[in-house]
Amino acid sequence: MKISEKLMRPGMFVLVLLLTLFAAANPLAAQTAPVKNIVIVHGAFADGSGWRGVFDILSAKGYNVTIVQNPLTGLKNDVDATKRILDKQDGPVILVGHSWGGVVITEAGMHEKVAALVYVAAYQPDKGENTLKWATSLPAAPENGILPPDEQGFVYYDKSKFRAGFAADLSKAETDFLFASQQPILGESFATALTDAAWRTKPSYGIVATEDKSINPDVERNMYKRANTKTIEAKGSHLIFASHPDVVAALIIRAAGGK
Repeated sequence: MKISEKLMRPGMFVLVLLLTLFAAANPLAAQTAPVKNIVIVHGAFADGSGWRGVFDILSAKGYNVTIVQNPLTGLKNDVDATKRILDKQDGPVILVGHSWGGVVITEAGMHEKVAALVYVAAYQPDKGENTLKWATSLPAAPENGILPPDEQGFVYYDKSKFRAGFAADLSKAETDFLFASQQPILGESFATALTDAAWRTKPSYGIVATEDKSINPDVERNMYKRANTKTIEAKGSHLIFASHPDVVAALIIRAAGGK
């Protein structure tokens, strides 16, 4: 019997039709080539401008990089801002998050276009957990400068500790600008529980910044280990993406290639 005749059998025809429709509705299922779309979510006390080094490296290699300017006004608002950017992508995406951005991508990563997640010195909570649970799971470094919420409920980073606690491997001129442009985060964000955890169903990659003074590196290790995240370690501050953009870009490229 010819193949064409076999395909005309009712059962086989239905199977082929279903597989074709599944592939059309799920572009990630048929994805074999390296992912070319990269979406980056910044963390608290910062905005997307610090990612210029990573952007330049990835763009020069042909990747389409978009940086979310999330408002830091609550988990839902930040997830919604990320999803708006994901909606605009023309295919599969590697979703990258730094620090608080790791919480955001954990939930926003459920988006159908997200192929893999990259955590950069980031929180990686599970469904039903909040950031505060992990932030307080081990002692904070003395250099940590996260202040209590102000009268409006927003949290800032202490100016006197900003360089030592946030970006000790950047120059004073760089950290002066970063402090001046810092974005506070609504304090209640840290107590908001996640409704989903994309790393449970999608590949995840992580980098531990071994000199991180804003998140205890062992907290990063513990979260990544629990999630079976493919992890590397590099000597760098909390803003390792700014001080070592080559290392961070290399991990994103690895995730894009599914390695």
